[in-house]
Amino acid sequence: MKDTLGTAAVGLLFGFCLHRIGFGSWDEVHKMFTFASLRLFLGFGAGVVILTLGFAIIAKLQRPSWAPRPIHKGTVAGGILFGIGWALCGACPSIAFVQLGDGQWLSAWSLAGILLGNALYAPIHTRFFRFDSGSCTSD
Repeated sequence: MKDTLGTAAVGLLFGFCLHRIGFGSWDEVHKMFTFASLRLFLGFGAGVVILTLGFAIIAKLQRPSWAPRPIHKGTVAGGILFGIGWALCGACPSIAFVQLGDGQWLSAWSLAGILLGNALYAPIHTRFFRFDSGSCTSD
């Protein structure tokens, strides 16, 4: 229970920060994708740098047993689909929750699409593609 509350607190803080930065605004996200404003782009880049440093420090201190997964042939197509979806609806999965918390009720459609896409992935992958995706379930 303590871990759940801690995770919820970090998630709420993260969502609040994303909201205050402007990631919950479709207009701001559109400006980022069209390079009309570099503010969110640079904020995103700073987050990537901070997380990279954090993971490097964890790897040095704890010597984790995880290793990078190989890139498989669905990565590029999946990345393109993810980017198209983000550009169209102005939300990635975490931002859809930020938008809902901000009272942008139309973001419920984005969240529904995200959940539907996740539900359809496994049967479509199994039926049409059948390549090893490097999933945690294959360990």
